[in-house]
Amino acid sequence: MSDTNIEIVTALCNSLLAADMAKSVEFLSEDVIYHNMPWEPVTGRNAVREALDPFVHGTNCALKVMEILQSTAAGDCVMNARRELWERAGVSVMLPVAGVFRISDGLIVRWDDYWDSATLRPLLDTL
Repeated sequence: MSDTNIEIVTALCNSLLAADMAKSVEFLSEDVIYHNMPWEPVTGRNAVREALDPFVHGTNCALKVMEILQSTAAGDCVMNARRELWERAGVSVMLPVAGVFRISDGLIVRWDDYWDSATLRPLLDTL
C-alpha cells in the first residue's frame, strides 16, 4: 500500500508540472483539505484547482521544474522532499518544499506543503 500511495503523490506532482490541472484534481478527494503553508487552507477539489491554477497554468505559469528528492510512506501518510524551480518575469527561484499527504481509498484527502515564504518573495513580487 505504501508504494501505491507514493505513486499517487508522484503522479499528482507530475501532473502539476505538466500544468494539467484537470488531471491533478483527479488525485484529490471531493473534500480534500489543502494547506499551502503559510497561506490559509482551502477545502474541496475545485478550491484547490482555483488556488493552484494561476501558478501552474496560464499567463502566470511559473512552475518549471519539480524534482522529488525523496519520498517515504507509512500507512496512509506520504511525505516527500522536493525542489521546485519557479520562473516568472525574468525571476527564478529554487524553492525547497516538504509535502505531507494523507491518502484514503486511493485519493489524497489531506495535503500540506511547507516552504519558506521569504525564499519565494522575489517571484511573488512579480505578480
